[in-house]
Amino acid sequence: MDHPLIDHISRVIAKAEKDGAFDDLPGAGKPIADLHAPGDAVLDRLMRESGAKPQAVTLKAEIAKSKARLAALTGEEARREEMRVLAELEMRLSIEMEAVRRYG
Repeated sequence: MDHPLIDHISRVIAKAEKDGAFDDLPGAGKPIADLHAPGDAVLDRLMRESGAKPQAVTLKAEIAKSKARLAALTGEEARREEMRVLAELEMRLSIEMEAVRRYG
């Protein structure tokens, strides 16, 4: 069922369009940002403003650091421990990527 005021709203918009109210708006002729997922637009903005990063991005950075530490280690026990840490990070990343793939 349509909104009860849809006809009135449509007339107001059509009149404003005819009168040129929408001419020369900023961004005219450009794609609307976040139109693909409007429900995510607020969340994306909040994450961007707070400096938050998706879990997958954070895990990839931790994996890169772990690989660098592993390359620098020489002791067998220390390398074994870092390989355990690396394997856990890679498993967490794999789980996160699967969740993103399944649930978007």
